[in-house]
Amino acid sequence: MINKILIPTDGSANSLTALDYGIYIARKLEASLTGLYVIDVNLIQGPLLTDISGSVGMPPYEGFFDAIEKSLDEKAEFILQEFQERCRKRGIQSEVKKTIGKISPVIIEEAQSADMILMAKKGEHFHLKEGGLLGSVAESVTRNSGKPVLITPENFAEIESMALAYDGSESACKALRLSLELSRQNAWPLSVIIITPDSDKAAALIAQVEETNQKDPDEPPIADCETIILSGKESDEIIKFIREGSVELIVMGAYGHNRLRELLLGSTTSQVVRKSPIPVLLIR
Repeated sequence: MINKILIPTDGSANSLTALDYGIYIARKLEASLTGLYVIDVNLIQGPLLTDISGSVGMPPYEGFFDAIEKSLDEKAEFILQEFQERCRKRGIQSEVKKTIGKISPVIIEEAQSADMILMAKKGEHFHLKEGGLLGSVAESVTRNSGKPVLITPENFAEIESMALAYDGSESACKALRLSLELSRQNAWPLSVIIITPDSDKAAALIAQVEETNQKDPDEPPIADCETIILSGKESDEIIKFIREGSVELIVMGAYGHNRLRELLLGSTTSQVVRKSPIPVLLIR
């Protein structure tokens, strides 16, 4: 059950779109939102600003770092006020939090009291060194938070149907259970995509999906749940399916079976998140 959603925000256009999705989903799930602004400690401490000021021949004056911190604090206050105002106008329960630290670790720590993290694919803080293929804080948070992470695109669209990329891995099994729950709660038709040229494997995965759909004695099976079998390269097939426009949300396990290949060459998950024009919900 998703009752509390954490939304890291930085005031960028993409993070405002993330808030639009947060408000939309919170209304559907009767959840509350927490807006988090992290003042990047690298912007108010030592080497970076010292190097910048030194390179233009202007050593930091007394109170220089205090002035920088005050400016960043005022910006954070403005952005969080707008966050709460948008939630208030839409009747969504919300709270905000501002803190100083390293962005990814702070988000991961704050997420321990949330049920889901919702964040923009790329916000103001775009650090290649943290994000690997995604080039953003989003991948670091997905890899390390242990929470479902919804990565939002540049443009908002209402969600009326959803799909799950399913390969039978542990994370995909968790994603299947959450997908069925969301489908029931929101009356979203669910398409389960299985990508394999092996008909026996496809049949086994279909059986897993059907068994999980019927397993909960307290909930009826999802009637509007179809299984689609595809063959080809996983990331290409998923992106092709998404771009056909049949769904407005895609759910995936953050890792599949071949963890070594993902670490060395870049995962299907990362490729889909980078190219998807719709939100991607990732489950570890």
